[in-house]
Amino acid sequence: MRVAIGAQRGDVLRLVVGGGMKLAIAGVAIGIACALGLARLVATMLYEVTPFDPASYSATALVLLAVAALACYVPARRAMRVDPLVALRQD
Repeated sequence: MRVAIGAQRGDVLRLVVGGGMKLAIAGVAIGIACALGLARLVATMLYEVTPFDPASYSATALVLLAVAALACYVPARRAMRVDPLVALRQD
């Protein structure tokens, strides 16, 4: 719909990916905070890894953010390719 009223395709991409990534970043931040809070409880189950291993936390966060970026990019790209006239006729 935004393309139909004059938005550039890059703006649509930025809007969809940006909105999704804000949620992903918030989720990763909440997840890291909870993981740090519960780290002492699982410390006895860990083998050769400290409960506060920064490499594990950063690698997990980067993988999650990369998957979220891909999950946002695919529908955003599809939304960029929609013909505005077709979208208006269907709605």
